[in-house]
Amino acid sequence: MKVLLYSGSKDLIKKSGIGKALEHQAKALKVAGIPMTTDVSSDYDIVQINTVFLRSYFLSLLSRMRHKKVIYYAHSTMEDFKDSFIGSNIIAPYFKKWISHCYNTGDVIITPTPYSKSLLDKYDEIKKPILNLSNGVDTDFYKGDGKNRKRFRKKYKLSEKDKVIISVGHLIERKGILDFIDLARDLPEYKFFWFGSTPKSIMTPEVREAIANKTDNLFFAGFVSEEELRDAYLGSDLFLFLSHEETEGIVVLEALSSKIPTLIRDIPVYYKWLVDGENVYKAKDNSEFKEKITKILQKELANLTEMGYKLAVERDLKNIGKRLKIIYSQADN
Repeated sequence: MKVLLYSGSKDLIKKSGIGKALEHQAKALKVAGIPMTTDVSSDYDIVQINTVFLRSYFLSLLSRMRHKKVIYYAHSTMEDFKDSFIGSNIIAPYFKKWISHCYNTGDVIITPTPYSKSLLDKYDEIKKPILNLSNGVDTDFYKGDGKNRKRFRKKYKLSEKDKVIISVGHLIERKGILDFIDLARDLPEYKFFWFGSTPKSIMTPEVREAIANKTDNLFFAGFVSEEELRDAYLGSDLFLFLSHEETEGIVVLEALSSKIPTLIRDIPVYYKWLVDGENVYKAKDNSEFKEKITKILQKELANLTEMGYKLAVERDLKNIGKRLKIIYSQADN
């Protein structure tokens, strides 16, 4: 059983969650001992596709014609496509039809969470079986080397007394960038860092204006390497994730793996597996976020990082690889 992990158009997704998921799948297959290739011209038994580009769609059709099994990863939904860039809400219904068309070419569809599965289950166009399996996280990587905090603080000229709040993602409304900017303005005693980038040409006017008028305690670090981002997780005091819609949120798993206090928006994707006051803290609006940020940083709320780390370990890539091996065996029958 040899798997083709299709990485076509990789440059277009390398700075996205899908690009990270692709890396995670390669690691999961490796630790599970599953033979893998990224060469489309080589022989394979199963192809695993993560994108909905035209080339991905045609590869899926071609593989089916050659009697290969197709695993189609459903990272995208109409719901998380909205509020992403200029015109995305207008295009969203057409995007839904297209991704459904792509996913239907697979023998099996995998999506990261029960929540994203529940969304896809409601798409009348999708007829294939849908499984949910976390994108996973490499918990070993986020243990660091003991010098991460020092490197992070030195690079950004931060003192040990500075309380630092970070977030990670594209600079789009869905990710909560407008709320992040507002919170930085309301809490000038803290330093706010946003890691990630988006071309200005596709930003909404609201996002461009908010960024242009940011306060001095807010810093946009741009897209950085995995190692630098690990330093940021391990060197800051709070991970704040304000996304309004996700299929999972790999960065949340990274934060939990780093044992950094984590505060997220209370949205359906996190129901049941991320529990407020148990492994993370949750809030619904900026007023509640502001209150919980202050209480977490002043240590008025319990430290939940060990419970958060325990949850991340359950989604470690070693466990994801084992689950993938079972899915492949079932699809191959």
